[in-house]
Amino acid sequence: MSGILIAGSSHVGKSTFAARLTKALGWSLISTDSLARHPGRPWPTVRPAVAEFYSSLSPETIHWFLKVHHENIWPLIREKIEGHIHDGRQFICEGSALRPEYLTTLNTASTECVCLYADDDFLLSRMRNEAGYDHVDSSLRYIIDKFIERSLRDNSELKASALSNHIRLVNAADMVEVNQSYEQLLQQASNNSEK
Repeated sequence: MSGILIAGSSHVGKSTFAARLTKALGWSLISTDSLARHPGRPWPTVRPAVAEFYSSLSPETIHWFLKVHHENIWPLIREKIEGHIHDGRQFICEGSALRPEYLTTLNTASTECVCLYADDDFLLSRMRNEAGYDHVDSSLRYIIDKFIERSLRDNSELKASALSNHIRLVNAADMVEVNQSYEQLLQQASNNSEK
C-alpha cells in the first residue's frame, strides 16, 4: 500500500484521523485544503467575501459551487497522489475534495480509501461548538447556518457515493469504529511493508 486516502465532509474528523495515522506510520501528509481553498468556514473571523458568499447564495448553489471546486482541483490532487505512488513515497491524503466517485479512478491496488461520515446532529453540534454559535449575533448565525447546511448536504452525498462506489465507510461519531478502522489501516500498512 502506497497511500491512505481519507474522504469526508467538513468537520467530520479527517484531519485528526490523518494526523494520528501520519504520526504512527511516519508517512507524509497531503491535505487537499493546502492545494486550493473554497470559501470555507465563516469563523473565527468572517472575511467580507466569505460573508457575501454565504449570505447571498442559496444552499443549493453553495453546495453546487463546492462540488465544482472539487471537480476543478481533482486533476491537481490526482497528479499529487499519482506522483507519490510513482516515486514510491508513502503518504496519507485527506480532504473533502477526495470525493468517492473520483477515488475509484485511482489505482486502488496502491491505495486504501476510507470515507468518514457522521449523523447530522453530531456534525451540527461539532460545527456550532467550534463556531461559538451561542455567542454570536443573528447575522453571523445566518452565515454559519448556511455553511452547516452545505456541510450536511455534502456529508449525505459523500456517504451515498462511498456506498455506491464500495469505499469503506467509518462512522466518525462512533469512537470504537474509528479506532477499529485506525488499527485496521495500521495493520494493512504493516502487512504491506513486510512484503
